[in-house]
Amino acid sequence: MSDRKPFVGGNWKMNTNRTSGSDLARGVTDGLLQLDGVDVAVYPPFPYLLTVRAVLRDRGSSVKLGSQDSYFQNDGAYTGEVSSAMLKDCGVQTVLAGHSERRHVIGEKDELVNKKLRAVLESGLDGVLCVGETLDERLAGHQDIVNARQIRTGLADIPGSLLDRLVIAYEPVWAIGTGKTATPQDAQDAHKQIRSQLARLYGEEAAQRVRIIYGGSLKPDICADIFAQKDVDGGLVGGASLNAGDFVTICKAAASAAKAK
Repeated sequence: MSDRKPFVGGNWKMNTNRTSGSDLARGVTDGLLQLDGVDVAVYPPFPYLLTVRAVLRDRGSSVKLGSQDSYFQNDGAYTGEVSSAMLKDCGVQTVLAGHSERRHVIGEKDELVNKKLRAVLESGLDGVLCVGETLDERLAGHQDIVNARQIRTGLADIPGSLLDRLVIAYEPVWAIGTGKTATPQDAQDAHKQIRSQLARLYGEEAAQRVRIIYGGSLKPDICADIFAQKDVDGGLVGGASLNAGDFVTICKAAASAAKAK
């Protein structure tokens, strides 16, 4: 069995409302009642954090409440932003930083992602650093260079003492909503390179402790083969996380794969 407990996050993105979000949270928690061996989090939109938190608490669930983003300042004149302190006050336990849509749609740079991740980890929350190359970068053979840069910059000035609350999510941007599919070997190759980069920054022992999860159009029919790879420790799920049954299936596959390693 792998020493790294798998992690599966459900990123709801800009979807759901109070009713559908509550129903989805109940479906996920009920489907995972008897499942051990995997850490699970859901990442609702900001307006529904408290609604989903209430469902998780009422169900006595171990599913963590996550936020899709946060700002790096604790308070101040930053209209529209939400701080780590505010998220903690809402019961959030884990926060995404540098998701591909934040980078490529919103325009966030590596340095801003680093500031956000540092604020998350220093506040005591868990952080998920998302990295990954675009199709053009992959076609040019630059995927390892891009991922290494995003890891180095994203983790700048973050001490090894905070790594136990860090998860790395590899998102091949070229495999998200494009009809192209990353193979299990594609995932393993990228995850191995990311772990090697972590070893250069923090040492081999620390690198072996960090969970690296896959996040490229992850669906129930492909997840088992991807999770079976040595350096894949779970997944960050987008569209499939909006269906409770599909998401639960993916969580169960992650737990089964970890036991088999």
